[in-house]
Amino acid sequence: MKLNERSLAFYATCDSPADNSGFLYKRGERHTAYHRRWFVLKGNMLFYFEERDSREPVGVIVLEGCNVELCDSAENFAFAIRFGGTKSRTYVLAAESQAAMESWVKSLSRASFDYMRLVVRELEKQLQEMSRGLAGGCGGSQDAPGSWKPKPSGLEQSRERLPALPAVVPKENGCAVWNNVLGADRPPDTSGCGGHDEEGTPRPPPLPPRRRVWNGEAASAGAAVAESPSTFCRLHEHYSREVARLRQDWQQKRRGPQP
Repeated sequence: MKLNERSLAFYATCDSPADNSGFLYKRGERHTAYHRRWFVLKGNMLFYFEERDSREPVGVIVLEGCNVELCDSAENFAFAIRFGGTKSRTYVLAAESQAAMESWVKSLSRASFDYMRLVVRELEKQLQEMSRGLAGGCGGSQDAPGSWKPKPSGLEQSRERLPALPAVVPKENGCAVWNNVLGADRPPDTSGCGGHDEEGTPRPPPLPPRRRVWNGEAASAGAAVAESPSTFCRLHEHYSREVARLRQDWQQKRRGPQP
């Protein structure tokens, strides 16, 4: 595998966040002595420098097709990076503490693309199981995962329970009469609320409150209306005269007292 030294040096020293970094003791390939180096882990590449402030790395280890495991060594807290193959090199490193060693072993074991591929597959599997579970919970255990149907809303359920009303509603003087609708023989609802009775039959809406009487003329008109409550024309004439009178009084007040 060919690597561009300048690109690697730039990637190792750029401001991109590192997965792990710190001092480790690295055993030499020819000499078994350990040298203290500054290590930086970015993705699946482990860079090591002579000093922390060095501008270029001394080397890089590509963490693909390798195993990270503990090993016996003269140094404490030692672990090894072993690659498959008879001629592959084994890198022996040592940390300064038990916590640092565990942190490095965990980070290096999760750095390869093979590990990331396994994680992605596991997450996809969990997502599919959750999707099937949600579909089964909404559509019912007997339905297939793709045959989920939304439940009817409260309005649709109430429509299903309503009884069939007559096609033509009886009217009196051009207005519908609620007493002629189904269920008129039942006593009126005194609670002031509509809805349904115990058998599910819809109740007529409550009657609007009566308008308060403010003067004697309105009281006399109310008495006249009470004699024939079903006459719409008399009500219309009476309220139209009252509205006209009130409008005239308002206009006079707006103009002010005349000299």
